[in-house]
Amino acid sequence: MTEKTTADLTGVSETALLTLHSRAREAGRPDAIIEDPMAVQLLESIDYDFSRFGRTRQDFAIRALTFDRETLAYLARRPKATVVALAEGLQTSFWRVDAAVTDPQFRWLTVDLEPIVELRRRLLPASDRVELCAQSALDYRWMDGLDPGPGVFITAEGLLMYLEPDAALDLIRECAKRFPGGAMMFDLPPSWFTALARSGWLKTSWRYTVPAMPFSMSPSEAATLVDIPGVRTVRDVRHASGRGSVTNALLAATRLSPLLDPLRGVTVLLEFG
Repeated sequence: MTEKTTADLTGVSETALLTLHSRAREAGRPDAIIEDPMAVQLLESIDYDFSRFGRTRQDFAIRALTFDRETLAYLARRPKATVVALAEGLQTSFWRVDAAVTDPQFRWLTVDLEPIVELRRRLLPASDRVELCAQSALDYRWMDGLDPGPGVFITAEGLLMYLEPDAALDLIRECAKRFPGGAMMFDLPPSWFTALARSGWLKTSWRYTVPAMPFSMSPSEAATLVDIPGVRTVRDVRHASGRGSVTNALLAATRLSPLLDPLRGVTVLLEFG
């Protein structure tokens, strides 16, 4: 039996294990909505009591598929672009996107803290098109070596909600200033959800409490990001389809009226001018 690697992650970094567990279990189902063999392999290589997260759900796989779809759409227009995955955690997006491109020429930059980057170095296969940067996404040095000419697509999947509002908005402003012709995609939960997290009442099981989330935005608040210099358009992205008519109906129902906007989170795609 292959020896497993211990994952000693705490705080927000530990959510990387939560999302990996959910996505890999979904990928292992006979009726899976996502094909992610790398996630399954990664989960099996980590020594951690994943049962503390409770039951898995398909929402993390739906989120991953939504980000994949928009990443591929950008790469269809800018095939030599660099995809920057901020606070990537234990996502396996590169391999899913790489498998979906006929002649992959894009490059990938992972930006995350040292404990996560070390796990990725040890457990995931290397590629000459993947660069790992061990630092905070708020340390803007990761931007210095990027050429905006071929295109830059920045993902902040599951990141901004854990930042203070001013820090999150400053990050968006800096990306808009530095990468004309680029794009940035991120997701945020609704305010009622972040309030539960801040109060300590948001749990996935009796053993695991979700970290506090200082930042959220409603769809109407996200639309005002177009006022940031360098932001050309703001798009409220629709989620990819999930499994089951009830799940998809519920996802669609929250968009039937602006009155329901406070109930749903947003997935936002910013295009930079």
